[in-house]
Amino acid sequence: MAAGLLASGCSGTKFIPDGAKLYTGGAVKVKSDNTIPNEATLTTELTSVIAPKPNSSILGLRPKLYFWHMGVGKTKGLGHWLADKYGEKPVLLSEVDTQQVKRLMVNRLNNNGYFKPTVSSKVAVKGATAKVDYTALVGKPYTIKEIHFPERDTLIDRAIRATESASLLKVGDPYNLQTFVNERVRIDGVLKNQGYYYFTPDYLLFQVDSTLDNQVNVYLKVKATTPPRAAKPYVLNNVTLNTSYNLSDTTQNQKPIIYEKYRYFPDEKVFKARAITNATFLYPDSLYRRRRSDQTLSRLMSLGTFKFVDIRFRPARAKADSAGYGFLNSFVRMTQVPKQSLRAEVLLVSKSNGFTGPGFQVQYRNRSALRGAEQLLINLTGTFENQTQSNTNTIGVTSYELGVDAQLLVPRLLTPPFDIRLRNSDFQPRTSFGAGYRYVQRVGAFQEDVVSLNYGYTWKTKLTNEQELRPIDLQYIRLGTTSPEFDQLLIDRPFLANSFRQQFILGSSYRYTYNQQALEQRRNQIYFSGGIEGSGNLAYLVSNLAGREKVTNPADNSQAYTFFNQEFSQYTKVDLELRNYFRTSTNPTSGNKIATRLLIGAGIPYLNSKVLPYLKQYGIGGPNSVRAFAARGIGPGTYRPATARETSTQFYDQVGDVRVEANAEYRQDLFPYVKGALFVDAGNIWLVNPDDRRPGGQFDAKSFLKQLAVGAGAGIRIDVQFFVIRFDVAYPLRYPFDTGAIKDVNNNEIVGAVKSSPRLNIAIGYPF
Repeated sequence: MAAGLLASGCSGTKFIPDGAKLYTGGAVKVKSDNTIPNEATLTTELTSVIAPKPNSSILGLRPKLYFWHMGVGKTKGLGHWLADKYGEKPVLLSEVDTQQVKRLMVNRLNNNGYFKPTVSSKVAVKGATAKVDYTALVGKPYTIKEIHFPERDTLIDRAIRATESASLLKVGDPYNLQTFVNERVRIDGVLKNQGYYYFTPDYLLFQVDSTLDNQVNVYLKVKATTPPRAAKPYVLNNVTLNTSYNLSDTTQNQKPIIYEKYRYFPDEKVFKARAITNATFLYPDSLYRRRRSDQTLSRLMSLGTFKFVDIRFRPARAKADSAGYGFLNSFVRMTQVPKQSLRAEVLLVSKSNGFTGPGFQVQYRNRSALRGAEQLLINLTGTFENQTQSNTNTIGVTSYELGVDAQLLVPRLLTPPFDIRLRNSDFQPRTSFGAGYRYVQRVGAFQEDVVSLNYGYTWKTKLTNEQELRPIDLQYIRLGTTSPEFDQLLIDRPFLANSFRQQFILGSSYRYTYNQQALEQRRNQIYFSGGIEGSGNLAYLVSNLAGREKVTNPADNSQAYTFFNQEFSQYTKVDLELRNYFRTSTNPTSGNKIATRLLIGAGIPYLNSKVLPYLKQYGIGGPNSVRAFAARGIGPGTYRPATARETSTQFYDQVGDVRVEANAEYRQDLFPYVKGALFVDAGNIWLVNPDDRRPGGQFDAKSFLKQLAVGAGAGIRIDVQFFVIRFDVAYPLRYPFDTGAIKDVNNNEIVGAVKSSPRLNIAIGYPF
């Protein structure tokens, strides 16, 4: 009996007034003597108009009604809070207006070409609940027999007729009101790009003759009430560019300069007129096109120098119409952000190689350094880092860095003698020049100086597509003072000595990125990034053709060409990253999703190099990788440190030339600003060339899948939108090597057996 009362309370029927019935929803059936095209879609559309919506239920239980009942008659307290937060008032059968629902269904059927339908309803009572089922009887849907576009000999009728080949209306298609609505919008979009500034879709009229046998003739016309100004195209007369607009604008009292027919305010002290006109696609004496107006807004905002940009159009009253065309004056108003700024930040640095620690950054920005909207950024950075969860005997786990870099971003593609403006792109292309210096001190290991110099281009042709080309990407890393322990490590590890020695990188690179994450309404979003970089190829070719002699390195008697008396690295490296985000909820603001990632990378050293530069090699493991293992705690291949000495230096040993990694993660909203996750990671790294010091490390296409390390776990994320703190606990499921104890030839244990234990990762941001 107690169980029955409990079920009654949770089902919600206990809280229904005497004589009333709890409404549990309804269903729709569509019946016809003829075949019903897209029956499932039609049924879904009819179901959507059923109102009201019944109380939500889970397996026949309605706990929200129970919470609502707890707050009845209360204005405060726990019961009132639960009712307000989680409760739901009972929806009763008496609230259902079946006549209104049937009228809405008839309307939807008419919109889909089912004229003169019949809709009936039936109430089904079951105990204290009731539902309403609807049945729609329909005939054969009407289809389009003929389509007639406007026939008058006017500018606007001719313009509309010219769009007929791209019409959404097709002879033989079913009559559908939404298709007619979309057709009006389509035609309006075409006209807006042909000068018809004042035209709107409401000025188009579809007359439908439905007196035929299940067929209609469609006549498209421009309404007779359309105002004359909407029926004619417009040409741009004056285009005024105001780069210093504000609410108390006084620039109109000044005299503008005339630059390539543009009226430019206020002067060229901050911006050269050319810099603004290069981002402006509204041309004096050209036809008005909405596409060019939108493109101008996007380009000017992407310069990064303006807080607000708007465009106003006004009739050019001082200029009479000509040959049926009107004239518009355009006013482009721009409100600047401060030209110069200085910002300081305190950072918590978290790197993929496991180094974490505090840092700072001071940034100076000049938003028009050369009066052409060029952005000059100068950064001063400093960090103190420690390699987390490392072996206590590992050298160089504490690091200090101090660096300064400068970057000049030019808002155009500098490609002399060519003038490439990407006129069909909404996004401002950029040319970048960069230079930097970093001082790195690894305590107990080494000190090095890193100098970089780069030049390249970035551009987007669509919101989802971005490309970056760096013809010049130079790095010089000089190994300075080293400790005796690190010197011995270089002696013991010839590959490491080579990777640190060959540090003159004469590189070029290209990267393509396709990213659907900006399309927030999409339930399934794809991210792809593919890049290729090479170093030393041109330098090697020139040295070879010039007949230069190679220099012999006394450490290993290897021979290589030099650049400014320094060996340079020669390699080609390819990196591919594919991610997929599937939102499990139809709500676009929901954070419930399945996120997956695949990383594939390979770097091949050749000719002038035996190994990749150390900073270009791959490591795996850590908070943004295979989280059940420490950073650089896996690989290469089946290699495992076999001595105490190797264990203390594994951070330097466990790097490779090839990487394969895959991750899958389910993310769930828990509470406001708190999210949970379940995940599984797999991956490893390998060597291209064999290394006697790291047996089992070479890549083998037949066995590499068996050598993947696998881990799984769960996590909590504090997500306040602009900042994410992540706590992940992961447990290793499979090791790529034998986890038993390692013994010497005398059967003495050198390294103990691996003991599996969970690993806690604390990081900033999502792993991918």
